[in-house]
Amino acid sequence: MLTVAATPVVPAALGSLRRLRTEDGRLTARPLRAVHEPLGAGEHVMSEVGGRRTVLVVPSSAKADRPAPLIVMLHGATEDSGESLGAMRDVAERDGVYLLAPSSAGVTWDAIRGRFGDDLEDIDRQLARIFEHCAIDPARLAVAGFSDGASYAVSLGIINGDLFTHVIAYSAGFIIPGLRHGTPRVFMAHGTRDQILPIDQCGRRIAGILEAAGYSVDFNEFDGPHMIRPEMVDRSMAWFLKR
Repeated sequence: MLTVAATPVVPAALGSLRRLRTEDGRLTARPLRAVHEPLGAGEHVMSEVGGRRTVLVVPSSAKADRPAPLIVMLHGATEDSGESLGAMRDVAERDGVYLLAPSSAGVTWDAIRGRFGDDLEDIDRQLARIFEHCAIDPARLAVAGFSDGASYAVSLGIINGDLFTHVIAYSAGFIIPGLRHGTPRVFMAHGTRDQILPIDQCGRRIAGILEAAGYSVDFNEFDGPHMIRPEMVDRSMAWFLKR
């Protein structure tokens, strides 16, 4: 069981998605028809700054001529890519899914406390490298996260719904404003005893806003605190892969 402390965030940033206007948060990388010099199975350090790594896990089942799903998993506040790997490495290998686990440059993701910047640029840069060297299925491309990472994932997914087909949010707190593109499907999990990001003010509210804006939302409540529940990871993977 994985439990992680996180910095509380103010859910007041939630608002009507219909009022979002800025172009911040856009990713430019896109999957390619053909790959060059495919990466072998295992973990690849894509970037490292001050000991904070962005890691790509290539499943053992990966083949250059058979596109596979990709999940970008974003950690919670004060953590790094190790949290994401601990939560999803094994299930990604089991299900034949590429897993990109970035680390934020600071204690949390750039736009959580300010504007999109270095973290977004690093994610975009690493996605471009992955698309060049890995066969990724453009119909199964998800952004996921926990806590602050979940807030960032929901926001990136909405802003880049023409890239991400799915969004997976474990205990999200709020939505960062940005102009919507596309209509990704959304999976959410939130503990009913979450004292850091209370379910009423955060998870349930976000789900309601997304549903009102026309998104398909699979909202899952569980009896527990602020945490990544392994059974919710399994459930989200089944949802993502349509098992």
